[in-house]
Amino acid sequence: MRKIIDINSDWRFIREDAGLPASLPTNWQRIDLPHTWNAIDGNDGNGAYYRGACWYAKEFDTPSLLAGYRLYVEIPAASQSGRVFVNGKEVCYHEGGYSNFRADITDALSKDGKNLLAICVSNAETTHIYPQMADFTFYGGLYRGVNLITVAPTHFDLDFWGTQGLKVAAKPVGTGAEISLEAWVKNADENYTVRYQIINADGEIAAEAWRPAANPAVTLSLPDAHLWQGVDDPYLYTCNASIVRRNETVDEVSCRFGVREFSVDPEKGFFLNGKSMPLRGVSRHQDKLGKGVALTREDHYEDAKIIAELGANTIRLAHYQHSQDFYDACDEYGFVVWAEIPFISSQSDDPTAHENCRTQIQELVHQNINHASICFWGISNEITIAGEKPHLIENHKDLNALVKSIDSTRLTTIAHVSMVPLDSALHGITDVESYNHYFGWYGGTYDINEQWFDNFHKVHPEICVGLSEYGAEGIITYQPDDPKCRDYSEAYQAEYHEHMAKIIAERDYIWSTHVWNMFDFGCAARDEGGVKGRNNKGLVTIDRKIRKEAFYVYKAYWSKEAFVYVCGRRYAQRAMDKTTVKVYSNQPRVTLLVNGTEFATLEADKIFVFENVPMNDGFTQITAVADDCKDSIALEKVAEKPSIYTLPPDNDEELCDGAANWFDQAAAIDANAPMEFPEDRLSIRSTINEIVSTDAGYALLANALHTMTGMKMKRSMLGMMGGKTLEGMMGMMAGMSGGKNIPEDIIKRLNAALNQIKK
Repeated sequence: MRKIIDINSDWRFIREDAGLPASLPTNWQRIDLPHTWNAIDGNDGNGAYYRGACWYAKEFDTPSLLAGYRLYVEIPAASQSGRVFVNGKEVCYHEGGYSNFRADITDALSKDGKNLLAICVSNAETTHIYPQMADFTFYGGLYRGVNLITVAPTHFDLDFWGTQGLKVAAKPVGTGAEISLEAWVKNADENYTVRYQIINADGEIAAEAWRPAANPAVTLSLPDAHLWQGVDDPYLYTCNASIVRRNETVDEVSCRFGVREFSVDPEKGFFLNGKSMPLRGVSRHQDKLGKGVALTREDHYEDAKIIAELGANTIRLAHYQHSQDFYDACDEYGFVVWAEIPFISSQSDDPTAHENCRTQIQELVHQNINHASICFWGISNEITIAGEKPHLIENHKDLNALVKSIDSTRLTTIAHVSMVPLDSALHGITDVESYNHYFGWYGGTYDINEQWFDNFHKVHPEICVGLSEYGAEGIITYQPDDPKCRDYSEAYQAEYHEHMAKIIAERDYIWSTHVWNMFDFGCAARDEGGVKGRNNKGLVTIDRKIRKEAFYVYKAYWSKEAFVYVCGRRYAQRAMDKTTVKVYSNQPRVTLLVNGTEFATLEADKIFVFENVPMNDGFTQITAVADDCKDSIALEKVAEKPSIYTLPPDNDEELCDGAANWFDQAAAIDANAPMEFPEDRLSIRSTINEIVSTDAGYALLANALHTMTGMKMKRSMLGMMGGKTLEGMMGMMAGMSGGKNIPEDIIKRLNAALNQIKK
């Protein structure tokens, strides 16, 4: 029988490309797996993090192997590439930082039984490995651990796309189910048989089949099947598959699965097993404060538990393949999952990069095909930010067809950047589509969201359209009396989401919505609202310790658990005689008590606003009561509002806010003069970093972008473009303005304006 051997303790690590060691290094750092070398610098706010090759090494004794048995090394993820050596011999190389891969190391084992395993992992920028550019940290490391696996000569294939070698597809038929089973068996002959057993949640055998190992596919009928009904009833079966040689079982694997079918209607949205189920949920990145991406199974299940507390029924897993632990948790909790690859923001100019896309999506689908939670395969995200590159459309069509050739039971999807036009050739490639919109944060007001969706639905009633990202930064320190867009306050974030939750609830045709983001996450390049190295749009802080007020907006809309929540607890000191108290609850009636005395009772839908609540000298106790639910906060009356509650002045915002339409400014510049590119001055051939390193250069570029797109781009956001020239990023500007090419006279005027600024 196969054995899985945990070898995650006592490794040696060095954060440099030290080269292949001949023996276990004594001067390298001792670490345990899982591990990332960017756990700190990936979100410490210094604006950069180490991207390069690093080395891991470990000694291990050869396990006891029977004659003919094989030994594999299994690496659930090596970001972004991994090269594996055993006793100095290279046994495999893998590109792509988020998927499982293995190598048969039997022939590389030492005869004396003492072995050195060395792995070179690199997250260096590489033109043919995705992601190329994105708004998150590309953590490096062996962040999901390493295993050894011993197997008999005949075994479920460990080389088939990093899978278990077992595929289960179940669909309802009448009151029962039809279960299609397929297995990949290595070294099968007439002496071997595959046994399948379907086990229900009570541990009872519900169905069984035996097949020759050389042809193990079979379809079973399961009477009186219990359906997987999402968060309402996430019922799971287990399939045990065994390879039997006469009276001996030589290998065994198992997986859990659910019986369900689903569909999406362009007018009525998502249906699960024939029942309407509007998909309302969140997006999730897989990093945590102090750990980066090196999460444990307990960390993944904690995230799932918090999302369940919110009342969400769907999760978009951005922007890459996540851990099997989290997919398992989604199966158990009943979340409907959108799983995707990191084909994001910019298609590489390297023509070989498309093969990496093909590999990553095949690994994603094959490795996760048995998860009941996954209903959608995502092909790309905001891919036209850098403009529509050559072959972009045909590459998407190829990826869509590739997914369908592997898995015809699920739907494909895509996340468009906000400016993708209504007549884009990207429409209609995937089964369903979604848009990432930040109206009310990067530009415009939040009521543009419903206007945009209603217009899109009118123009394209045949397209199933969703909202794949939306959000606003929320930093709990800032507590304004009059919240405004881009003040980074917890109060504005909550106000924004109050509006979004309401307009979403009113539109069944929006097949899915995913808040960006469930948790704050690391982005080394960011510098937003006085918090560096982080995207602060989460409903929960990066350490999972604090649920922001926007969290309770969605709990009021989505959760079936009765609750009441008093807002404003972090605005704890107030310089006023009377104040406004807002309460969130999913109950119809809330009573507010002030220092134990009833102040008022209101009936409302989700949001209860109590005006002119008196503030006593010293402390005032505020309590909200809704049936059996209670919540209390303490407020202190002070003479002057603490300065910490106010967002500090932001030079970037000041440089942008007073700008007139840049096209009007540009009209005064002569567009007929030849373009010049002086070495000591800025030009369109300067790098983005060179341009934004000066206030004048940043203001010019940011204002030009704002005029063309309506979006305000922080210096740190533009800095993510790094060493790319503005000339090379013209496609990005076109992509952000709806795919329209920038007129030549505008390019000349922009270059001339840049020429006025010294480097």
